[in-house]
Amino acid sequence: MNLEFNKNEDGMRLLVSQMKQKHAQVALGGGKKAIEKAKEKGKMTPRERIAYLIDKDSIFTEIGSFTGDGMYAEHGGCPAGGTVAGIGYVRGRQCVIVANDNTVKAGAWFPITGKKNLRMQEIAMENHLPVIYIVDSAGVYLPMQDEIFPDKEHFGRIFRNNAQMSAMGISQIAAVMGSCVAGGAYLPIMSDETLMVEGNGSIFLAGPYLVKAAIGEDVDIQVLGGAKTHTEISGIADYKFDTEQECLDQVKRIMDKLGEQPRAGYDRIKAAEPAKDPKEIYGLVSAENNKSFDIVEIIERIVDNSEFDQFKEDYGKTIVCGYARIDGWAVGIVANQRKIVKSGKGEMQMGGVIYNDSADKAARFIQNCNQKKIPLVFLQDVTGFMVGSRSEHSGIIKDGAKMVNAVANSVVPKITIIIGNSYGAGNYAMCGKAYDPRFIYAWPNARIAVMGGEQAAKTLLQIQVASLKAKGEVIDPEKEKAMLKEITERYTMQTSCYYAAARLWVDEIIDPLQTRQVISEGLMAANHAPQTREFKTGVFQV
Repeated sequence: MNLEFNKNEDGMRLLVSQMKQKHAQVALGGGKKAIEKAKEKGKMTPRERIAYLIDKDSIFTEIGSFTGDGMYAEHGGCPAGGTVAGIGYVRGRQCVIVANDNTVKAGAWFPITGKKNLRMQEIAMENHLPVIYIVDSAGVYLPMQDEIFPDKEHFGRIFRNNAQMSAMGISQIAAVMGSCVAGGAYLPIMSDETLMVEGNGSIFLAGPYLVKAAIGEDVDIQVLGGAKTHTEISGIADYKFDTEQECLDQVKRIMDKLGEQPRAGYDRIKAAEPAKDPKEIYGLVSAENNKSFDIVEIIERIVDNSEFDQFKEDYGKTIVCGYARIDGWAVGIVANQRKIVKSGKGEMQMGGVIYNDSADKAARFIQNCNQKKIPLVFLQDVTGFMVGSRSEHSGIIKDGAKMVNAVANSVVPKITIIIGNSYGAGNYAMCGKAYDPRFIYAWPNARIAVMGGEQAAKTLLQIQVASLKAKGEVIDPEKEKAMLKEITERYTMQTSCYYAAARLWVDEIIDPLQTRQVISEGLMAANHAPQTREFKTGVFQV
């Protein structure tokens, strides 16, 4: 291996190591003291509950572990958005699992908590997966109630989704292991079956303090809304248990008896490992996203037998399209090309730029995959569409719109992996979050922004300098240099994959070596939902 490969490998390994360290910190939730306090009440942590619930040695694909990262510092933070969630297997059934973390502000809902929970319900609805809620929450975080309570994508949307999923025939099971207060009390009751743990589990619209203030009644938590009350008097809950383990055992028994549902029928055969070593991915991609590489080399370390059949290989070379299998699943891959190539336009450094012919090729390929019922995988490393008079005169906007149209109207499942840069309209055309990928993941070197950091910082600097000069201020070179440094640092922070993951612009940051697995698990989930919509692109310019 050459020096550049070794340098890339060291850089990527460092990023992966930092990601794992960050995740280990997130996994502590509200901290060791909060965990010890929960243990004294006979409670497991949310991660322990999930580990006990899912099948032994099965895959659990966590979603949103970095949700809330760096947010709400003035409120003490909100690790993982106060919720641990993902897709796992219970008695062989793939399902969505959502567990409140009572060690983070007693499981109270911050604005980002609502967004994460809605995302998990969206995954369940899109893929027709059963949902298991592990409930232990104090309800809305009152100091921020105005940002979580009344709007369309706020707290109340959860219960609307409960109702819609029930009508869709999607099973929902709620295991109440702690508080379930106020509006949150509707979630378990709008689920198909409700289980409670005696002593810790409680469900009520208003707690003892509010009841006392409202009507003057003195009542304790368990009499007001404990497991005994709701299984023997109100009839709200269906089962009660002495321990959390017994409660989760019953969840397993319920899942064991779910009937089979129709499948989408995406093609899958026996899986084969890549012929080329996936670990070499570390050495192929620069951790700084500033070196050229051949995307086909990456693809061949993800797909079965390293076999990749390119579509229009000699045309539109800034995007690579082709057919392959990933863990046995048939897929169509659309990927940005980074290497220097020779074409009719001469020698070009790709840099992830989309040209007219590339957009045209990709749109056609996406149509083909929809025609053939083949799921799509997008590998994003894109700096945007080509600019300049030559591209504008050639109709780059028209060709870009054609590609965006095909992506937006695609009916087969789309899974997006951001393996480098994701800038501007390129993010949209390559199926960014706004274009409904079933799942979207990022490598730890990923950067997401309207444009690259250097260009953006210089543009912002020019605007600031012009504004200050208009006010009569004199800007010397040293001050301008300092301003550029401050702007660059701020902008770079906002383009980080952690900034994106904190806000759920991506579902999770993954080790590049997990790419094959998360795509396969995503397709397994997608296969539960039969296609009901016909592929149509509407009107576009040709």
